[in-house]
Amino acid sequence: MIYQKFAKFYDELFDETMYDKWLSYVKNNVTKDESIMDMACGTGRLLSFLSDEGYQVSGMDLSDDMLTLADERLRDKENKVELIQGDMTDLSDLPNFNVITCFDDSLCYLSDLETLQTTFENVLNHLSDNGTFLFDVITPYQTDVVYPGYMYNYHDDENAFQWQSYIGEYDHSVEHDLVFFTYNEDIDAYDQFSETHFERTYELQTYLNLLKKVGFSSIEVSANFGNEEISEDTTRWFFKCKKG
Repeated sequence: MIYQKFAKFYDELFDETMYDKWLSYVKNNVTKDESIMDMACGTGRLLSFLSDEGYQVSGMDLSDDMLTLADERLRDKENKVELIQGDMTDLSDLPNFNVITCFDDSLCYLSDLETLQTTFENVLNHLSDNGTFLFDVITPYQTDVVYPGYMYNYHDDENAFQWQSYIGEYDHSVEHDLVFFTYNEDIDAYDQFSETHFERTYELQTYLNLLKKVGFSSIEVSANFGNEEISEDTTRWFFKCKKG
């Protein structure tokens, strides 16, 4: 239960305007007659927005707790949304889609380039002809300049959250220490849950080389949810890749 509480609190704490921007990015690149599978869909907020807009969407996530919350959010939707528990490194049991998305730097949680390549290969193999892969990753500027020493604290009457970030073990990597406290009235004390998140990114050319290596034919990179050209202080890259 503590994991579900953490997932729900994280979902409530997350900046909702980010989902509005991801929604706009998808709408600018995808038509409503195309089927979409959102990898690492989390609690399904983007799926909910896309479904409300009339898109054909499915979602996949590794976490049971995230999918439980996603099901609560999506079960009454007029457009049925299929939710799948799965690992982005193995999509063998899934059908093909016109579009596969993966946002919120979820790909940066993969451990190394070999795993990232496997994921790219899986995506390519589960896209229809002329299908599109949309994703974002944080940049080395984010891991090396913005994150080190970053701290965030939040509390209300029932919950508290602490987030600290440190330079990671590898080049362009970072560790996030997350601690969550929630009041338990049965014991008149706080339950505590903590975890460490590891993220890793690479130089832009590394991503481009890997995408070309697995077979993507057209790759566009932008910043600010597709609205700007990339620059030295870009914190997140957005990729639009075509299978052709």
